[in-house]
Amino acid sequence: MNNHYNPQNKGFARNLRNNSTPAEIRLWSDLLRAKGLCGCSFLRQRPIGNYIADFFSKDLKLVIELDGQSHQNEEHAQRDIIRDNKLEGLGYSVIRFEDDEVLYDFLNVVRTLKLFVEEFEEKQNQKGHPPNPLRRENEDQGADLPKANIQNNKNQDRGLLAILLLCLFFLCGCFSKDQSNKTVFNFNMDDALTSLDPAFARNQNALWCDNQLYNGLVQIDDSLKTKPCIAKSWEVSADGLHYTFHLRNDVFFHDAAQFKNGKGRKAVAKDFVYSFYRLTDPKVGSSGSWIFSDKVAVKEAFQAPDDSTFIINLRRPFPPMLSLLTAQYCSVVPHEVVDFYGKDFRSHPIGTGPFQFKYWKEGEVLVFLKNEKYWETENGHRLPYLDAVRASFITNKQTAFMEFVKHNLDFFNDIDGSYRDDILTKSGKITKKYQGKFQLKIRPYLNTEYLGMLVDTDLAIVKTSPLRFKKVRQAINYAIDREKMVKYLRNSVATAGHAGFVPLGMPGFEQMQVKGYHYDPEKARQLLAEAGFNNAHPVPEILLNTTTTYRDLIEFVQGQLNAVGIKTRVEVTQGASLREMIAKNSINFFRGNWIADYPDAENYLSVFYSRNKVPFGPNYTAFYNPDFDRLFEASYQAKTEQERFKLYRQMDALVIEQAPIVILYYYQLVNLYQNNISGISTNAQNLLVLKRVKKAKG
Repeated sequence: MNNHYNPQNKGFARNLRNNSTPAEIRLWSDLLRAKGLCGCSFLRQRPIGNYIADFFSKDLKLVIELDGQSHQNEEHAQRDIIRDNKLEGLGYSVIRFEDDEVLYDFLNVVRTLKLFVEEFEEKQNQKGHPPNPLRRENEDQGADLPKANIQNNKNQDRGLLAILLLCLFFLCGCFSKDQSNKTVFNFNMDDALTSLDPAFARNQNALWCDNQLYNGLVQIDDSLKTKPCIAKSWEVSADGLHYTFHLRNDVFFHDAAQFKNGKGRKAVAKDFVYSFYRLTDPKVGSSGSWIFSDKVAVKEAFQAPDDSTFIINLRRPFPPMLSLLTAQYCSVVPHEVVDFYGKDFRSHPIGTGPFQFKYWKEGEVLVFLKNEKYWETENGHRLPYLDAVRASFITNKQTAFMEFVKHNLDFFNDIDGSYRDDILTKSGKITKKYQGKFQLKIRPYLNTEYLGMLVDTDLAIVKTSPLRFKKVRQAINYAIDREKMVKYLRNSVATAGHAGFVPLGMPGFEQMQVKGYHYDPEKARQLLAEAGFNNAHPVPEILLNTTTTYRDLIEFVQGQLNAVGIKTRVEVTQGASLREMIAKNSINFFRGNWIADYPDAENYLSVFYSRNKVPFGPNYTAFYNPDFDRLFEASYQAKTEQERFKLYRQMDALVIEQAPIVILYYYQLVNLYQNNISGISTNAQNLLVLKRVKKAKG
């Protein structure tokens, strides 16, 4: 092997370098070598990245490209296609890897090369040739060796594969001291990631990733209190309509070719004007348009009088505004990069966050690298501590858990029911099998699991439903043993729902001040009798809708209701179909859950506000109550947080008394971390915060 052009080609290659583009040089030099004008196999280094090169072998009829098309413009990519077609016409295999793929998704590289080696050996065996052309000594030992070689194919496969992998390791600097000292945090996402654009941060995977790449005006701490971020301070006008933010002057976007000299520029107030207007732009179609669409003034909603001052103007007071601004939708993005990529900004993200985008092979691997210019510090140390973050996409949670057990993952989120008993006892403690093997973190999560019931008697399906009677709904609440449910079906990893709709962990939550229902089957029977139902006149059968994931939970509820005389039939529906029916008020009784979009109880109580009726909002139980509406509207005029929290509790208590819902439990998070991980965030929104995480050498 060598790192230079064959002498026969030097003159021609020199002319190519002087008169051609890099893509043309690559095209013709590879074609020349393919026609036999150079050595049998060698490495050709190119100035892309660190120690990146192409591998070429005439004997293997193989070309490996190490930079991929993500570094190229459309013209260069088209020339590569022409070159690849010509090489393939000469019988060559062209394998292309991203340079980062070799570093961060090496298992996929191994699989790809192993498949090539197996196919190559099979072709050679069919021709009666020595299976491994790199083993030159075999060709000098007589005609009987091919048969012996065929018997040792597996060993030779491994030898050839090892040579190819060794070349890639060498080229990418994987053995360098600098690389070996890097700390990489590995985690898994079991659902698809559709976008890294914060305007589409609508699911957990997007939230996790966007929280590493971007910053907003404000952020939350582990107690869900709003703290400064890019805005170092702010004021709210006396009438609650104008929010003025004062920005830091040391926050810079990640480097990108669209900036002057490719260097990230300072983030200024106009960037927030652009980013927030973008959320409300119908052409963008952001799933976060609701953040501002009904709240900001029609004209001059966002203003930037200077680089360090940003103003939000509301059409009416909205006290949770600061909490709302902690949402990842409200991240700042640079107009130059967004305008350049358009919809493809989803896969070319540029923000100001602690990590910057490096590599994404959709459905397989995602890599972020440390932002060396990040502005936040901790105890005099510039954050983050980690050098890189790597995410895999293993859809089977049990398989992902085994990867965690093998220390291939540093973090594992939530425990699936299929293997919950293997990890946790019924009392929620870690089993002996795994004691000391990893860290177990259990904490509240802003997620309320509930049963919803339609209560608006103007709806046709409610007119004949027994759920139209409040005492029947209250009886259902008393009939369910939530403690037993949580212990045996959730291994005690939840809090029984004995309070209101607002979950444990939410600022202002007071379990003793909003009293819900406890298990009392006799009380349930009494309420049914008061509603006019008895053995002679039983409650008509009720249909309860759920999805496969929650079938065990709902069948438990079914048994509890049958025990007090409420005959219940369970219907299992596909998740998307069930959500659609709920959103149309077309089913009477359903399982649902509500996860906080932002850490303020208004987010939960708005579910029962009459103006949020379907299809204009999420009032899925069709609950319309003038007393509730009056309290809800009064909360927007509250002058202090404590005054607002008091109104929230009154609303919550009113909903519980009217019983359009059955609170089953408040979710708890189960997060697993390797023992060498520290600096872990424990917020109740399950927001992955990695900027303070440290990973000790293990």
